[in-house]
Amino acid sequence: MAYLDSSDAPDEEQTFYMQCRAAYLSVFRSSLTNISSKRELCRVLQLAGRNPSQATLDEYWKTGTTHVNFDDFCTILKKEWKTENNELMGIFQKLDTNGDGYLTHSKVENLLTTGGDKMTPEEVQAIFSLSDINKDGKLNYAEFCQQLVSTAEKCQTASLMKLQSDAKLKRQNFGSHPDSPPKPSLTSATQSQPPETTWSDPDVTLRKESRTSSRSSSARSRRSSLSNVVTATPSISKWHPTFMRGCFFLDEGGTISSLQYKLHLPQTSNVTLSIRPMSLDQRADKPCPWMNVDTALFVMLADDIEEDSTLVCFTHTKDKEKYIWRGELKAGLYYLLPFSSGCKLKKRNRKTVANKSIELVYKTVSGEFDLSRDFREALSEIFDMIDLDGNGLLSLEEYNFLELMISGEECKMGTWAICRENFDMRKNQLTKQGFMELTLMEATEKGGDSDDLWTLVETMGYNRMLELVEACPFQIDIDCESTQPSLQPLRLDSGLSILNQALQKSITSEGAAKPLKGQDHVLIYTYRGEHRVSSLIVNKSNQKVTVSVNNKHNSNCCSSRGLNVFAIEVAARTKMVCQHVLPLNEKQDWTYNCVESLLISK
Repeated sequence: MAYLDSSDAPDEEQTFYMQCRAAYLSVFRSSLTNISSKRELCRVLQLAGRNPSQATLDEYWKTGTTHVNFDDFCTILKKEWKTENNELMGIFQKLDTNGDGYLTHSKVENLLTTGGDKMTPEEVQAIFSLSDINKDGKLNYAEFCQQLVSTAEKCQTASLMKLQSDAKLKRQNFGSHPDSPPKPSLTSATQSQPPETTWSDPDVTLRKESRTSSRSSSARSRRSSLSNVVTATPSISKWHPTFMRGCFFLDEGGTISSLQYKLHLPQTSNVTLSIRPMSLDQRADKPCPWMNVDTALFVMLADDIEEDSTLVCFTHTKDKEKYIWRGELKAGLYYLLPFSSGCKLKKRNRKTVANKSIELVYKTVSGEFDLSRDFREALSEIFDMIDLDGNGLLSLEEYNFLELMISGEECKMGTWAICRENFDMRKNQLTKQGFMELTLMEATEKGGDSDDLWTLVETMGYNRMLELVEACPFQIDIDCESTQPSLQPLRLDSGLSILNQALQKSITSEGAAKPLKGQDHVLIYTYRGEHRVSSLIVNKSNQKVTVSVNNKHNSNCCSSRGLNVFAIEVAARTKMVCQHVLPLNEKQDWTYNCVESLLISK
């Protein structure tokens, strides 16, 4: 929410700790979170513009180390100096016996594969592919040095820009002393602890010999010096992406529903999950009101009993329209549950366009029926919404998601075979042209009557002007570092129930609780995220309670309830989500100051 920065120019110490915070909060949500692995330590150091080698990481993450806190990280960062261009050039010039500014591939490969932190020939080749501009088998080391220094600077700049753009991050409690340097402490990073198991991380591939704080280059050999040079080269890590589309729909009662998804991870991996509203190609010159709809993704263990599923994580951070979670997931099966709060996706008053209606079907000069241009554009958008894997074709499974929404019945294999004989298909899947042909056939069989067609478009969230106003197409993206994920859409009978469980668990685990005034057995949990506030009422008493909720003191906020003042009944010994609140204008400050009070207890 609101944050006011000091107008005083920062001194050198303040600048250093701002850089520490920027790097740390690019990886973790809070500086109170500990670094829990050598891999995380490596990542945070890189984002601070450093280039840690395996030897450097081993120096700070000894056998038995379990964590490094923010203060420890600041101390480490002070000891690890940045690599400078002049230093790098001096190292290369010592190796350049010809003095022509180039080193041969064979010379560099011999040095890097036989001494120091040995590299593989493939890694050496990757370096040359980045810096052998003329493709003549020689390394232009001046260009290479500039690339290495630039890479480190870009990492640090990106972290600082992220910190400066997020007001909430600036208000967090950075370590034990937010406005002053932390006291030197490396308790968890340097003290010897009882050994457990030897830590080994094959994914940490950045290479550099450890270096003393005096930066004495005379104490280093040529091989270890050149090993220092290679550290800024980005590690080559293969990520495996997959994606799936979906759509939030509003039913007649205003409930938001969507498909659910099953994620399979063959092995434990670092994962990035994200969900965002999806633009449609046909909307190049039309407004897309759903693009400002909030989205979220909740991850539950799929092998748990549905009545008490385990919440694994949910998307916390936001980058433009995308909501993101990053972390490690164990091998196994997970349910992915899309969510939208209802603050910005709401039922519209259809009476405002009741007297207006776009033509769906018309008769041509030859007396045949055809689909209007506007209807074809809407059908093209509908096709894209139900083309869940985005391959430009509709499988029987994808088509049946649409049929179940419209009629409650599935298309049988025999009917699908008839479609294959009469409409354009590829690989036993319906093309967009075939989808148009199928719709036209249905209109023709009805003698041009549009009632069933209007059922289709209104079910998909369109009004009579063919404006998409009661739906929000979205896309889920998943990137796994060490394994290929598989993602499958499904319709869970208990999908809304499991999603409600996930919401409640997220609020109680991440939110703060306070008793309702005068009622110690009624608790109000409030989750205050960066972009959403959600509250939950927990009634531990043996009688029903009615709670009054007053949002009049909120500023620049909208509620999923659509009201400033409302009442909510909570049965005995149950809990209920009270409301979700979002900023009306995310570019302006917003204040949440809701007041709850007891109305009735019986």
